[in-house]
Amino acid sequence: MTSKLFSKFALVLIAVSLFSLSSKTSYALDPENTLYLDLEGGRVVIEMLPELAPQHVARIKELTREKFYDGVKFHRVIEDFMAQTGDPTGTGRGGSGRKLRSEFSETPHTRGVVSMARAQSPHSADSQFFIVLADSPHLDRKYTVWGRVVEGMEFVDLIEKGIGRSGLVRDPDIIVQMQVAADAE
Repeated sequence: MTSKLFSKFALVLIAVSLFSLSSKTSYALDPENTLYLDLEGGRVVIEMLPELAPQHVARIKELTREKFYDGVKFHRVIEDFMAQTGDPTGTGRGGSGRKLRSEFSETPHTRGVVSMARAQSPHSADSQFFIVLADSPHLDRKYTVWGRVVEGMEFVDLIEKGIGRSGLVRDPDIIVQMQVAADAE
């Protein structure tokens, strides 16, 4: 009987520990590595992960500080997969003009992960990125993970979905404003 009671107690402790680790209030975010992505529906808070992708995080911060992403469309959104943005032309073929070498990691593409879009070449990521809407293990170790949504995923879920397998959106939502938290007013 004592062993069963101990096992149940241990399971409860593990569950409480896991919950507190996943809680957005379990640790303070570094303002220099936090993004505020404002959508019409509300604010999405993204924790950037420079330990996984230092070049990509630096480039995202640089473009954000230049206001590159403000007004940019979510041009490709596939339900239960991902929402893609970062192309100033809104066609999916544009970018900032500077390619980045891949920084693939073992971090899985789970719901809320933010990762770089790219062409066929692994070293072709530029300014386009996507937010994972549902676990997508087929992307693991093939795309550079540089962040994760820690607040506001409900607003990401409201982004207008595209049509069919291409996910191209007829009336796309936009990034109203994107800021590095350290610079936010």
